[in-house]
Amino acid sequence: MTQPTVSEFTAEARAWLDSNAKRRHDSSADAADDWGVGEFSVAVFHALSFEQEQGLLKEITGWHRKKAERGYHSITGSPEYGGLGLTKEYARTFSKLESEYETPTRHETFSVTTGLIAPTIAKFGTPEQKAKFVAMFLKTEALCCQLFSEPGAGSDLASLACRATRDGDEWVINGQKVWSSGAQFSQWGELIARTDPDVAKHRGMTAFMVPMDRPGVEIRPIKQMSGGSSFNEVFFSDVRLPDSLRLGDVGDGWNVALTTLGFERDHSDSGGGGRRPGGTWSKLLATARALDRMADPAVRDQLARMYTHMRVEGMVNRRAADLRASGAPAGPEGSLGKLIWTEGMNRMSDAVSIVLGPRLVADTGEWGTYAWGEHVLGAPGYRIAGGSDEVQRNIIGERVLGLPAEPRVDKNLSWKNTPR
Repeated sequence: MTQPTVSEFTAEARAWLDSNAKRRHDSSADAADDWGVGEFSVAVFHALSFEQEQGLLKEITGWHRKKAERGYHSITGSPEYGGLGLTKEYARTFSKLESEYETPTRHETFSVTTGLIAPTIAKFGTPEQKAKFVAMFLKTEALCCQLFSEPGAGSDLASLACRATRDGDEWVINGQKVWSSGAQFSQWGELIARTDPDVAKHRGMTAFMVPMDRPGVEIRPIKQMSGGSSFNEVFFSDVRLPDSLRLGDVGDGWNVALTTLGFERDHSDSGGGGRRPGGTWSKLLATARALDRMADPAVRDQLARMYTHMRVEGMVNRRAADLRASGAPAGPEGSLGKLIWTEGMNRMSDAVSIVLGPRLVADTGEWGTYAWGEHVLGAPGYRIAGGSDEVQRNIIGERVLGLPAEPRVDKNLSWKNTPR
């Protein structure tokens, strides 16, 4: 099959979008940010009821499956799994075009399914697992969650205690996971469990794919301060899994987890200001203009800082995208991108606090003001999600700058002898 030129691809994609979606009223990517038009949302985490969030996911996956009919859901993906096998340039072109149309917003469960777990299975899965899961997850015909963190193993994921004990051709799972985004909406979960307590903590783990409706799996939503319940506790009580659902080799769970986390920390598709959780530069600028705050030197300083940060973030993300396009594995640049991303979210909170002043904490009913509180309340959460900022700095210090590793008293101890 002959690869289309970018111009040909653009014309075909434009025609398809015109036939399947409604253009924004002025056909510009910033139309949604016009003051007083449509819904104003800068939420980092959804503050929706179960039914509302379920409806949102249904809308998102419906649009994504429609794109999958033409391969637009996975433009750089392998044709083997329904993708188009094109370069990042084509993906960026389609993303820019799509932003000019009214389409559903993003959801973390969608991103975890398509951007984290599908490519992890493509790397570590058996031929049977790849055939079963990758195309299905890329099309969001089923949704996934991560089953990594535990009450006693957050930033130090290698300390996890959820056990998987072998019983013939099956594994028996017992333990607890926490902060599992979207578990209540997911059909599958990627689980990292302890399979050998007699070796060092990084070497005694194994990865599995878990059907979330399996007997013994209990999901309990966690109420967030922003109002929603996107996160969950997940409990496993004698959950039996066939060995065919093991992902990667026994004892290689740490490498599987690092690969998934590498995808999670990679924001190379965000471009530094695209459609992502929380507020955007264009919304911040629109807010300042609408409230007639542009003449205030303090506001202008914050806007300049935010714009500069956004541009730097975009350049870092483009570099990471180029590395990924060359076939390089996820590396420490993901940690750098993640740090810059979370720092940008915190800068956004600082900037909008100065722009809004009392409007941020007093709900007057004025459009696009008090709603910014959802960003301010949610932004700190991403300093922990996907690996805390402190862990990212350690990775950069050790793997990029060549600094000595932090002292570890448990380095030569087996997991069962490690103080907890």
